[in-house]
Amino acid sequence: MKITIAGAGIGGLTLGLMLHERGIEVEIYEAVSEIRPLGVGINLLPHASQQLCQLGLEDVLAERGIETSTLAYFNKLGQEIWREPRGRAAGYDYPQFSIHRGELQMALLASARSRLGADRIHAGHAFKAFRQEADRVVSTFTRRSDGSDIEVVSDVLVGADGIHSAVRKFLYPAGDLPRFSGRMLWRAVTEATPYMDGRSMFMAGHQDQKFVCYPISEPLRRDGRSLINWIAELRVPNGELPGTDWNRKVDKSVFAAPFQGWKWDWIDIPAVIDGATEIYEFPLVDRDPLPRWTFERVTLLGDAAHPMYPIGSNGSAQAILDARYLADCLAADPNTSYALREYEAERLPRTTGIVLRNRMNGPEQVMQLAEERAPQGFGNIDEVIPRETLEAISLRYKRLAGFDKDSLRDGART
Repeated sequence: MKITIAGAGIGGLTLGLMLHERGIEVEIYEAVSEIRPLGVGINLLPHASQQLCQLGLEDVLAERGIETSTLAYFNKLGQEIWREPRGRAAGYDYPQFSIHRGELQMALLASARSRLGADRIHAGHAFKAFRQEADRVVSTFTRRSDGSDIEVVSDVLVGADGIHSAVRKFLYPAGDLPRFSGRMLWRAVTEATPYMDGRSMFMAGHQDQKFVCYPISEPLRRDGRSLINWIAELRVPNGELPGTDWNRKVDKSVFAAPFQGWKWDWIDIPAVIDGATEIYEFPLVDRDPLPRWTFERVTLLGDAAHPMYPIGSNGSAQAILDARYLADCLAADPNTSYALREYEAERLPRTTGIVLRNRMNGPEQVMQLAEERAPQGFGNIDEVIPRETLEAISLRYKRLAGFDKDSLRDGART
């Protein structure tokens, strides 16, 4: 069996490593000519880190990122709504890592080059088309260096090429447009003095104005300062999807004014914003769930299959879980058509539920509830939202996304 993967992002590289581990031949084709450590911070929840740890990458992740201890939610006045331990601090067998996305991708790329062989990863090859012939799929890629087309024959083609997936576009050439939330994100990394215990992630505000913050490096590495990843989010007045670059640099003046009063005794958010050297603007978008991902010997994975709002830290996690289940299905059944349908039957409804729940704010619903019920603040959160309600929201999302403790025990490798 030979598998062709379009896309060398987190999902594609993870799938490549997992297929190789199961003795399946794989080649990965990436559109960009040079794979570089782009992006900002991401969280790897225990269900995702479990899979990467089982690939032997725990030490690499621990060296390049930080183990998250706590997640806390606050209202726009800095009053605490809900706090819970995370990762090993919450009794999980696997940690929750906060890490720079580029660091994670480079770690996966280095492992893939070492294990698969550097000649199995082809940068500068953009997916163009495919055709299916009897028991094989012939994929066409355009080589950016000279503009020539090459054909690759394999048993399966997996489109793991992100939210702007060319494979998905080939399967669904019309009507599959991004769905804009009417909110914009501004993301950056700032070197700053750690807050709380130096390992905590927090979110503050509500649906239309929110700030997310978490460290992605150990404090001692930078003279007592950490790299702090942050996201500012606002509803924009025109409510239309920008037609320009979705990953463009902007000045803080575009969005910072509404956050000027967000200074509390444990963090100064305007100072965090001021400390960033580069700030990137992203529209908060997803796409409507597809009726199917699989067409005979071709399927989709990760953001190509189910782009979702970055709520609940589940975008990259679900790509990693896709990779695990697809690799298991292909290893278990030589009938690749059946294996791909089994993968879709398991993963499509699960990820559809997360896409739809993220549109309802996912676990961040607690902040919206606090804003709606107590917009001027509160003395005791229990009088605004009962603790049982907060616990239920947290557990419901964990079960949906697959990182409650029972799900992790059931999914552990035997």
